[in-house]
Amino acid sequence: MRIGRPKKPVLIAKSSILLVCKPWDDETDMAKLEECVRSVQADGLLWGTSKLVPVGYGIRKLQIACVVEDDKVGTDLLEEEITKFEDYVNPEWIAAFNKI
Repeated sequence: MRIGRPKKPVLIAKSSILLVCKPWDDETDMAKLEECVRSVQADGLLWGTSKLVPVGYGIRKLQIACVVEDDKVGTDLLEEEITKFEDYVNPEWIAAFNKI
């Protein structure tokens, strides 16, 4: 019986992303907008906290955080999936992107 070194855990590269999703107008159902965004599911994607931030004229934007595994989920995938909800989401953008 040979005793070897314990294997090092494999390091999984992850990133923390803060997305900003703007509604089309002040009549957009923001709860539905967030529900649509959170409905995007992928292996290596974990949704985090969110908040509504005032923009002006009664309009609020959704800030929502997520953590992604870099090898599995990219920003292109997120953008492609979220912009499919065109009735609710005016094109979104990345407010912050940090490697973990």
